[in-house]
Amino acid sequence: MKEKTKKEVIIIGGGPIGIACALECKKRNWDYLVIEKGALTNSLFNYPKNMTFFSTSEKLEIDEIPFISNNPKPNRDEALEYYRRVTNSNQLNIKLYETVVSIKKETDHFKIATSKSSYTSKYVIICTGFYDIPKLLNVPGENLPKVTHYYKEAHSYSMQEIVVVGASNSAVDAALEIWRKGGRVTMVVRGETIGERVKYWVRPDIINRIEEGSIKAYYNSEITEIKEEEVTIKTPDGMINIPNDYIVALTGYLPNFELLIGSGILLSDDEKHIPQYNKETMETNVEGLYLAGVICGGKETHKWFIENSRIHAKLIAEHLEIKIKE
Repeated sequence: MKEKTKKEVIIIGGGPIGIACALECKKRNWDYLVIEKGALTNSLFNYPKNMTFFSTSEKLEIDEIPFISNNPKPNRDEALEYYRRVTNSNQLNIKLYETVVSIKKETDHFKIATSKSSYTSKYVIICTGFYDIPKLLNVPGENLPKVTHYYKEAHSYSMQEIVVVGASNSAVDAALEIWRKGGRVTMVVRGETIGERVKYWVRPDIINRIEEGSIKAYYNSEITEIKEEEVTIKTPDGMINIPNDYIVALTGYLPNFELLIGSGILLSDDEKHIPQYNKETMETNVEGLYLAGVICGGKETHKWFIENSRIHAKLIAEHLEIKIKE
């Protein structure tokens, strides 16, 4: 473990909102550091290769830096290029592939322990998103190699029997792409229809493919067991077993609540687990500790996204400016 490094502000998470926070710190000449557990914009990097954003490019811009896209809606590669360019051209201070293990408040400063080093900081901003911990099916066989909770591309699923679990944007995109690449797709959907939040230009496509029989869908259903060569599904008409080569379970993801709780942040008592923070300043119940981005929504991971949480960086910086001048 390296010797402790002192910083004025430490930002945890090197995604778009973490980059936005870093830009605000740099403009004010604060001594800051961004710590990211993976690659730059790690969540975006792990998105499916052919993913298209719901938002237009101008709504993904940070600090009014233009995001030029060749498409009406930018794709994953364009977003990676944009945030990489913003980071490099502004020479932002970021450490990659370093995982924050704990955040502890000690009188007037924080102690941050990571997988590689330790730091002290007057202020901390957490913007770690929610893409790290998949919501598990919690069924026998989920640990088999044939099961994945992340989807990258369709080629390896061609000519195979694929079960896609879920009915959100990620599940629908995966089902359509795998089917178009020659996979035989069955969707298992807990609700009675495809999710209402699915991208408006994609939802009719998946519904049409299901209605014509190209993609099989079991609604009001759930997987009860996964075996080497088949999967058991509980449907309204009873239990069925179907042949299966791979399971792509895209049932959502969760924030790292353990890190939040360990740092002293209070969560709501209901099932939403929304962290406690001031909506005008983004400061949590722990003085000097702030939240930004998707993590503010707890389990309501659809509530915040890049488009509507970019403002968090400015709110935090404006509040910190008052504190630092005191």
